[in-house]
Amino acid sequence: MSVKRFSDDSSIKNTYKLGRGATSAAIPNEPTIGTATKTGATTATVTYTAASLGALGSTFTATSSPSSITGTGSSPITVSGLSGSTNYTFTVTAANSNGTSAASSASNQITTDADAFTVNYLVVAGGGGGSTTNGFAGGGAGGLRSTVTATGGGGTLESALTLSAGTSYTVTIGAGGAGIPPEDVGGANGADSIFYNITSVGGGLGAYNNANGISGGSGGGGGGTSVANRTGGSGTANQGFAGGNNQPGGQGTRSGGGGGGAGAAGSGKNGGNGVAVSITGSSVTYAGGGAGSTLVGSNGTAGSGGGAAAGNNNGAGFSGTANTGGGGGSGNYQSGVVNLAGGNGGSGIVILKYPDSKTITIGAGLTGSTAGPSGGFKVTTITAGTGNVNW
Repeated sequence: MSVKRFSDDSSIKNTYKLGRGATSAAIPNEPTIGTATKTGATTATVTYTAASLGALGSTFTATSSPSSITGTGSSPITVSGLSGSTNYTFTVTAANSNGTSAASSASNQITTDADAFTVNYLVVAGGGGGSTTNGFAGGGAGGLRSTVTATGGGGTLESALTLSAGTSYTVTIGAGGAGIPPEDVGGANGADSIFYNITSVGGGLGAYNNANGISGGSGGGGGGTSVANRTGGSGTANQGFAGGNNQPGGQGTRSGGGGGGAGAAGSGKNGGNGVAVSITGSSVTYAGGGAGSTLVGSNGTAGSGGGAAAGNNNGAGFSGTANTGGGGGSGNYQSGVVNLAGGNGGSGIVILKYPDSKTITIGAGLTGSTAGPSGGFKVTTITAGTGNVNW
């Protein structure tokens, strides 16, 4: 009769050594597999439970079958880059400084979506409204997110989306925010623009009275006062910059909103420049900050790419340009007039670039058009509304 010795069972040895507080020089035991779940056209998550006996694992890796595509992390592990129309199962291993465990048993089977394809995008939100002559501040540009050429706030380019044919995806075009009216009541940030899981934040309202600017995709400018420092609103990370601070003093200089890309309103009253994006094949600049105005002296200038010019000739502020997300300009002083309205922010836009083998359907509630094919791609531009698109 064969008798199994204590020294022959490594898991018992590991348990004994760890239980006595000694340092184990063993590799981990294999994890227990959980559930694989399809989470996108070509992505899945895999759950597992680490072994409770033996040496501890510090790194856990899920591996697909077929193709041995891997993902690493804690449960659930995400595995990306799977092929379309393919059946996959997954195993999980544990590793520490001594080595890698045996693989767990295989998970349940998942099937990735058919006909997955890649979509590049530009999503620009509505610009913020400008202030009255009781604030003198320009509105901030709408937030800008892009996978082509440049994105907002000086951020790095985002990753293209992998989508599936036959699936509906939500699109919302953000309206520009209202400028502050003469009554000094109202005014608004721009509205968010959305494509699927990408949201660009509306631009910040230019401040009125002696308040600080309002935060948004790009911040609105700081409000006018001759005796105090007022700061511009903050921008959203990787979407836009902060608004300009006011410049108190005898000249009554005020601030503009931050631009979407090139920088904050560097000289106070000037709107920040926008971002040049060439997703359509031609370079177009979006998301310029609105300009502030002054009680005495020259007004600020609008940021390039749709930021509204400040009110001049003693008038109301100009609005941001439609479908660029430009901030609204400030109203300017006029003798005998209590307040003059700020300009409205410009509306946003969504532009999608995808393989020319696909045909998009623009659903009810949306206004848009498609150009192409050209160079293997089509480009769809959506300029208003809320609804769904599908391919």
